[in-house]
Amino acid sequence: MKKYVGLDVSLEETAICIVDDQGKILAERKVPSLPEAIAAFIRERAGEVDRIGLETGPLAVWLWNELRAFSLPAICIDARHAKAGLSMMINKTDRNDAVGLAQIMRTGWFRQVHVKSGASHVTRALLTSRGLLVGMRGDIDNQVRGLLKTFGILFGKRVGGFMKRAEELLAGELSASPELSKLVGTLLKTRAELQSRISDLDRDLMRQAKASEVCRRFMAVPGVGPVTALSVWAAIDDPARFVRSSSVGAYLGLTPRRYASGEVDLSGHISKCGDQEVRTHLYEAANVLLTRIKKPSGLQTWGLRIAKRSGFKKAKVAVARKLAVILHSMWCDGSEFRWMPEPDAVP
Repeated sequence: MKKYVGLDVSLEETAICIVDDQGKILAERKVPSLPEAIAAFIRERAGEVDRIGLETGPLAVWLWNELRAFSLPAICIDARHAKAGLSMMINKTDRNDAVGLAQIMRTGWFRQVHVKSGASHVTRALLTSRGLLVGMRGDIDNQVRGLLKTFGILFGKRVGGFMKRAEELLAGELSASPELSKLVGTLLKTRAELQSRISDLDRDLMRQAKASEVCRRFMAVPGVGPVTALSVWAAIDDPARFVRSSSVGAYLGLTPRRYASGEVDLSGHISKCGDQEVRTHLYEAANVLLTRIKKPSGLQTWGLRIAKRSGFKKAKVAVARKLAVILHSMWCDGSEFRWMPEPDAVP
């Protein structure tokens, strides 16, 4: 008799439900959200099982890896897909969710989620930490600008960057106000410390990118730096899981939503599914490619044609999607980015 298990995981406890191949509930219990406790209950009450299902969530990666280490057939499924089935139950409880997940495992109506490698998660944590610090630096910049406007001091733009302009104001217009000068000085010291930590992370990212043969090839693409290269590498993790490179654009939420029913067939804005930070990095790379790179390439020419027809914003999204496809293709076949041939090289 085949047996299937559903796990509804929360921070403190996990609701477990075991069903047979006819959908009959064999055992239920709440146990601490620890791999040892979950594995012990399953082996005690079910022995060998065919599938163990849990939804994506904060503890999903850890539990999936630990249950696999116990030789249990854990499967991680998309929480959005599971919600469609679980919403059919009138009462929303942990017990009912575990029952629903067990039934989903039994019927096979689920899409398995790829659980990324430990190296990808470490890189992702590094990128997320850097992004957090960059955001804090931007918040301080905006706070200083807004604070000075209250007193009629316009920050403006100067050659040399934010800190140089701030030092000019401290030595000039703010020197007559010791209280305000002290406050702004405190914010600037904090900003300088943040910038130092960001620089440390940037060096770590650069070392990691240079150590990866794949990322080195990624960085040969115009507009793609170490942050974008590592971001895409960590998001894809295993290139073989995409049958077609064009699927990467949809995976990262860079393809338009579509609504088709009867005579109606509408294409909307991009879906924005998947990793937002990777999407942001690709969009920034596309912006650099279209506005700063002087050496011509087929990708740049294609993007500029779209910009002329539909505007730069849509062109950047299109180029970001194309970059994702190109990077995946380069990873799969080991190729290099192909620039336009030089005029002398054209036959």
